[in-house]
Amino acid sequence: MTENRTPYPLRVDGSVAPSGSRGLWLIKWLLLIPHLVVLFFLWVAFLAVSVVAFFAILITGRYPRGLFDFNVGVLRWTWRVHYYGYGALGTDRYPPFTLADVPDYPAHLDVAYPERLSRGLVLVKWWLLAIPHYIVLSILVGGGLFASSRATTDSGWNAGWGAGGLVGLLVLIAGIVLLFTARYPKPLYDLVLGMDRWSLRVAAYVGLMTDRYPPFRLDQGGTDPGSQPAPRVPPSPSGTPVAGPQAPAPAVW
Repeated sequence: MTENRTPYPLRVDGSVAPSGSRGLWLIKWLLLIPHLVVLFFLWVAFLAVSVVAFFAILITGRYPRGLFDFNVGVLRWTWRVHYYGYGALGTDRYPPFTLADVPDYPAHLDVAYPERLSRGLVLVKWWLLAIPHYIVLSILVGGGLFASSRATTDSGWNAGWGAGGLVGLLVLIAGIVLLFTARYPKPLYDLVLGMDRWSLRVAAYVGLMTDRYPPFRLDQGGTDPGSQPAPRVPPSPSGTPVAGPQAPAPAVW
């Protein structure tokens, strides 16, 4: 039987450029401090917005569009930061400070807006129904990160992603390979992206942004199955990828 590969309402894409820095990843923790400070407050706001959305869905069956777009922006910002940092080490281009999609940035996230949501599911999906995923993701991202309903707060989901578990181990291996070769092994990159994609799908589900239950599968690779490929950084006239003042992303092979 052929596995159902219907695209999930959350789309996560990543793309890479031909070359990258060998050692920049060693200091990215320092470079990311401004983003981490901003994300702390954004995730506090994400939690507050989710509480308001909870009651709106319970009463009307709809997620207010303005609140939905804000929370999508928080997920998008978070994904760019983790793609640059220790959730993937997928690029050396510094993430922009914006909730909006940036077409020429190599990491993209979007969530299809649901016209209607179940009033009943909103009561149980973020804690009871998501428990199996919390268990799996505690292994993938480490530290029992998804073991409680705090998974959608900065102190729970956002702050710890990439700090441990299989993702942390694989990203560390990728960093060591980059240090010696300036190349990111493609099978390793694809696997890391699959784990990141799984984490973000669960984040959208427990954040009440979809009623579609996340699939128990690793959709690997930079391009989300069923989605349009993420735009690549356009080449300069000389043929060298443009990455602004930042170094280009690491190659994969």
